[in-house]
Amino acid sequence: MSGSIERPGLGEAARVWARIAGLSFGGPAGQIAVMHRILVEEKRWLGDARFLHALNFCMLLPGPEAMQLATYVGWLLHGVRGAVLAGLLFLAPGVAALMTLSWIYALWGGGGLVAGLFFGLKAGVLAIVAQAVLRLAKRALKTRAQRALAVAAFVGLFALALPFPLIVAAAALIGVLGGLIAPAAFAPGGHGAAGGPATPDAETLLGEEHGDPTGAERRAALRAGAVALMLWLLPVAALWLLAPESVFTAIALFFSKLAVLTFGGAYAVLAWVAQAAVTDFGWLRPTEMLDGLGMAETTPGPLIMVLQFVGFMAAFRAAGWEAPLLAGSLGGLLASWVTFAPCFAWIFLGAPFIERLRANRALGAALSAVTAAVVGVIANLALWFALHLLWRGVTRISLGPVSLDLPQMATLDLPATGIAAVAVWALFRRGWGMAAVLAGSAGLGVLAHLAGIA
Repeated sequence: MSGSIERPGLGEAARVWARIAGLSFGGPAGQIAVMHRILVEEKRWLGDARFLHALNFCMLLPGPEAMQLATYVGWLLHGVRGAVLAGLLFLAPGVAALMTLSWIYALWGGGGLVAGLFFGLKAGVLAIVAQAVLRLAKRALKTRAQRALAVAAFVGLFALALPFPLIVAAAALIGVLGGLIAPAAFAPGGHGAAGGPATPDAETLLGEEHGDPTGAERRAALRAGAVALMLWLLPVAALWLLAPESVFTAIALFFSKLAVLTFGGAYAVLAWVAQAAVTDFGWLRPTEMLDGLGMAETTPGPLIMVLQFVGFMAAFRAAGWEAPLLAGSLGGLLASWVTFAPCFAWIFLGAPFIERLRANRALGAALSAVTAAVVGVIANLALWFALHLLWRGVTRISLGPVSLDLPQMATLDLPATGIAAVAVWALFRRGWGMAAVLAGSAGLGVLAHLAGIA
């Protein structure tokens, strides 16, 4: 451990996780960018290599990778308590904000001055995401093989619509084989970077000398994982046995299935959720699903938080209670519970073993390849975010195996583009900090809303 960096107490960690949560706009790309900026560059709690190692593991898991990354780092810092603290604080602002907006939507519909603030924040986040993608690429892609994998992953997702698990599995296999044939081409990156100050692990709190977890730490994590599984599965089983026809049981079962199958985060599962919620269950109308997605995109926290809105509206309409807002609130919280409780289980059950294998050469080569693919994945997410922020209309064009999302040029959102351009200028040219860029973008968003152009 570096002598100049002191281990934070739980109180300081809580303040940092709350700050990260409050700034976690822009989907997984934006959230990962915020975490890297604060945890690696500002606090120096871990270095680039350790950050990428944790991110690679979380990208392999079902569920929201950014929330799981926060949970993982929380565990590295303070064990089980730190993991629970980091994970819950990462979720809390999004749960509260989306629940408030769900109440407003159910009673009066969407809109308001807050929409202008979120509108500006999203444009500011786009600049931060762009900076993070460039920095991550420069630090992680050291060889031609790694750069080729990143490009292949981007093309596979953006142009070929390949399943995310297939891309990650293929990258890991290529890394294992490449590590045997050409070890230098798949050496782990993360040390030294053009275009930004490097943060080597040796100069951080959780440096290379931060060894493998002890037996007691592993046992505590495994116990916590078992508890998380029970907290997830027991309420679902109780609902299924006691009220099999209830809307709450349907919510618990459907979103539990999603929690196991949502590899690749929210983007990989939104089409499935929309079809099931609208067509199969009849919980929402198509326009309401789009409104819910808009709420989730403009509030902090994982984009998959849109499931809370779906659960809210399902119970609000179908429960038949005299207090529909209470029913909706319970339905929304239940959807969030069965979506995120498994995330804690995956981290607690897997992280101790991943940490023990950090020095394993075969795993290192595999994760190096996955790192390269992850750069392509995040670049794809950033482009998806930019397309849907800067243009009001996006068309999907298919030609054989190629399927592209292309903007409808006539629908360019000039206010969003203008705010994003100002944020890029302030961040890249003027060197403003993240908080200043986001505050300025939010202010411009409010002004645009007051002027009636946003």
